[in-house]
Amino acid sequence: MRIEGIIWLDSIVEKLDGKHHVSIEEVEEVFAGKPRFRYVERGHRRGEDVYAAIGKTPAGRSLIVFFVHKPRTREALVVSARAPSRRERNL
Repeated sequence: MRIEGIIWLDSIVEKLDGKHHVSIEEVEEVFAGKPRFRYVERGHRRGEDVYAAIGKTPAGRSLIVFFVHKPRTREALVVSARAPSRRERNL
């Protein structure tokens, strides 16, 4: 899967920072690296499914980023990001 852009919603950015203590930059670093992608569930719109990207920032922080993949534009609409559970790290 190739991600060429990231779509940010203000409400999601606030949640990432306030609840999960994850910055926009860290999410972008995960996508810029070599994350592992995992299908999560079918999306509300045809062809726009929810995936998880599991990776590390250059600083070594592990993150799991949940996003809706927009196949036509190859963009990711981020819906959440947080530290992965031990089980999620091993996926």
